[in-house]
Amino acid sequence: MKRAIPVVVLSVAGLIPVWRYAPSTGTTTTTSEAAASPAPSSSSSTATGSSGTTTLKSSTINTEKGPVQVQVTFKGDTITAVKMLQQPDHPQTAAAVPVLISETLKAQSADIDTVSGATITSEAYKTSLQAVIDENAKAQKAASSASPSASSSSAAAATSQTVSGSLLNTEKGPVQVQVTFKGDTITAVKMLQQPDHPQTAAAVPVLISETLKAQSASIDTVSGATITSDAYKTSLQAAIDAKGA
Repeated sequence: MKRAIPVVVLSVAGLIPVWRYAPSTGTTTTTSEAAASPAPSSSSSTATGSSGTTTLKSSTINTEKGPVQVQVTFKGDTITAVKMLQQPDHPQTAAAVPVLISETLKAQSADIDTVSGATITSEAYKTSLQAVIDENAKAQKAASSASPSASSSSAAAATSQTVSGSLLNTEKGPVQVQVTFKGDTITAVKMLQQPDHPQTAAAVPVLISETLKAQSASIDTVSGATITSDAYKTSLQAAIDAKGA
């Protein structure tokens, strides 16, 4: 059984402000935070900040004492600040809230003790707090699951792929190239078929070298091997287009 944290009995001097206080409504939205607990200056933000903090609000729980709503700021899974957005307008609640927040920051969970004299507010607070913690955990899990997928996509993009270009029959003989890509980069070109001619044999290394430099089929024709060069560039372009399809 959890212990009950007693609310410090108000002294006579401490009751004077309560006697003078005349609220116009039954509830108040005055926020309370544990002054002794560290909290980032951006704790009132409702979005993920540049420092990696995320602030979430709970839904409002209407109790017989008044509405209860909390706002929690996280850095990853760590609770760095808690704020009461709505709370019952009652001296015992006002005294209990700092205790509840302080215990939350210590426990880093909603598994905290009920404050004696503010049981209803305590229970609503813990329910709201747990809902926000669950929501943050779900968001953290989703973000964690997305990261491997992104890594897998990057790895797939960098995987080598080999594509054969079209076969062209020229008056000098057949021409067909094979191109290896890593991502969008041409890493190798191989002649699968080429005319059996000395000028072609001399031209092919030049054509391949220029292709690797230009990373495209926009290269110069080799003098003395015009027919082979043009067929090479056509087959090369077909391989590049087939890779992108």
